Amino acid sequence: MLVAPPDYHLLVEPGAVALSVDEHVNFSRPSIDVLLTSAADTYGDGAVGVVLTGANADGAAGLARIAQRGGAAIVQDPDTAQRREMPDAALAATPAARILALAEIGRMLVDLVRSREEARS
Repeated sequence: MLVAPPDYHLLVEPGAVALSVDEHVNFSRPSIDVLLTSAADTYGDGAVGVVLTGANADGAAGLARIAQRGGAAIVQDPDTAQRREMPDAALAATPAARILALAEIGRMLVDLVRSREEARS
């Protein structure tokens, strides 16, 4: 597992990750939008984005980019979120996202990985 260090954006690159001190996005650095957008641009339909509970709209644009590139978009059910602002914003930007309770998201990720591995073999 990777965690962005304080005050750095985490970017996904082919086979690697990078850090950036570019401007704040949605008042945040690290920004989930930066992370998800870079994953979408790097892996296209192979990218998976998940937006969970949170108190702002960070992640909505990045999740929309993943969906636009054919990747999988997953959002925690806002009714089960401790703070619903991020899930609500993500759903407004990506209405076709899968909406799941927190307890269901892990299983969905496993299923996505397995189905993609089976498709490759």
